[in-house]
Order: sequence, then structure tokens, then C-alpha cells
Amino acid sequence: MTIHTATGSVTTNLALLPGFLDPVNLLNSFGTWMLIGLLLVVFIESGLLFPLLPGDSLLFTAGLIAASKSTEIAPFAPIGVLLVLIPIAAVLGDQVGYFIGSRGGTALFKSNDARIFKKKYIDESHAFFEKHGPITIVLARFVPIVRTYAPLVAGAAGMKYRIFVTYNVLGGVLWGSGVTYLGYLLGQIEFVRDNIDYIFLLIVAVSVMPIVVEVGKRILARRRGEPAAEAEEVPTRS
Repeated sequence: MTIHTATGSVTTNLALLPGFLDPVNLLNSFGTWMLIGLLLVVFIESGLLFPLLPGDSLLFTAGLIAASKSTEIAPFAPIGVLLVLIPIAAVLGDQVGYFIGSRGGTALFKSNDARIFKKKYIDESHAFFEKHGPITIVLARFVPIVRTYAPLVAGAAGMKYRIFVTYNVLGGVLWGSGVTYLGYLLGQIEFVRDNIDYIFLLIVAVSVMPIVVEVGKRILARRRGEPAAEAEEVPTRS
């Protein structure tokens, strides 16, 4: 699987890394459907409770590709199209998450003995929203994993839909357009273009950092004799 850039071709062959965590391989896997695949990943990560997708790095990579002058990837999507469609996919995904939370929140968080969806998460999240206000929805957008659960918890905690939508749209635009455009701007810098292979590898490394941190936390928790479930972070904390 190869993405062609202005400086050649890039293939990240990381045998120990699942393909869906490598933004370069993930985009390549969609072939000519790269744009649709990108939007689906953003939608799924935002609303279908599947946080282990390279959201930030995927958008940054898309921006880098859009900045390339190579005709090989020109059909992928102009930067203007990305800046419009990515926020839409993010916002729509969050709507699904909010709907799941508002309709099934009680069932999902009904027990404090559950491994992930503890009832106390609802109580603590509601207090968190009350303390920091709805701006939490915007801030959560920039935190991997947290952004996946924030809409669901907001819906389950009873946040008013009008307020949620307002801040959800703001967060979706700032994140979806901001991260993508940052990649686009950096992609026009000569140093970045000349070292694009290493940039992509760095992006892949950053993509797996949240997973490495989480695994590290669990290992430390076990060594300290703490229950794994209690060692996990509350989804809405950032």
C-alpha cells in the first residue's frame, strides 16, 4: 500500500501495528475511495464508540496529502472540500453518540460493577459538565478517546440538545478544519516536503501513543495491586 507524494512514495510497513492504526496504510486501503473512507473513519470514531482509530493523525495526513503537488493524489480531494466535509462527518458522528447516550444511557451505565460504563461515570460527568460548562464538548474534541465518549455521556447525562449541538458544531469545525489545515500548511514547507517519509512515520508513532499510555497505566495498576477497572480514566475527564 503506497501513497505517492511530491517526493516519491511512502509505505509504512509496521508489522506490529494494526493497519487501521496507521493513517497512511488506512488511507491507502481505501484506494480510489480515499475521501469516503476518511469521512467514514471520522464518523465512526466520533459516534460509534470505536475510539481506537487515528483521528488526529488521519486528518493531519490528509492535509499533508492535499498540499502535495503530485498528480498521483490530486483526485483525493482539494483542501477546500476536506475543510467542509470533515467537520460535517465529525458533527454527524457526535449526533449519533448523543442519541445513543440519551436513548440508552441508563442501560449502558446502570451498574457501578461494569468494567467501562459505570453508573458513577454519569454522575461524575454531569458534575463535570456543570462545573466547566458546555465548552467541555469543544475541548473533548481534541482529546483522543475522550472525544468518542463525550457525546454519549452528554446525552446520557441529560445535556440539552440545543446546547450540545451548538458546542458540538463549534468543536467539530475547530477540530476537523483546524487539524486538517495545519497539515496542509506544514505540507507546503520545503523541509516537510523533503522529509515527508519521516513525517508520516512520526504521525504513525503519535497515533499509537494513547494506546501505549493506556497499556502502561494498566501495567502500573496491576503492579500496585489496583483493580484494572478502577485504574481506568473517566471518559469525560481531560
